[in-house]
Amino acid sequence: MTDPDYIDLFTLTTQDASHRSPEQWARAAFDDVAGLRGQLTWRVLLGLRLKGRGSSADHVAGWQIIDRGDRTIVLKAHSWMLTGGLAVRVDDGQVSLATFVRYDRPIATRVWSLLSAVHRRAVPGLLRDAYRIQRRPTPRR
Repeated sequence: MTDPDYIDLFTLTTQDASHRSPEQWARAAFDDVAGLRGQLTWRVLLGLRLKGRGSSADHVAGWQIIDRGDRTIVLKAHSWMLTGGLAVRVDDGQVSLATFVRYDRPIATRVWSLLSAVHRRAVPGLLRDAYRIQRRPTPRR
């Protein structure tokens, strides 16, 4: 994203972070953990135009995948007032989530200033819960 007005970065330290791909981390965090609450926040409060109701090869929780690599996945979504970006990076011993917001209309400053406080409290738990979900044993069929 060019010229973001807001950036934050959260990192979870864990020895087995790299046992999962950035895309697996993103799907666990945004599909599984954020779930319906995330969808309501993104679609209703922020007005993001997300694709579909779930994930696909080109989307994570409706967010468009704009870049993916061995260590990073980058997601993007637009609303009538702002553009949002999420980047998940996996390194040895840690996984990081960065949020980028660009204010496309003046009201976005006020809206995001209120929601960003909730966002900053929620993201550490989002990463911890995504870690827990991925550590669960896979059921045998």
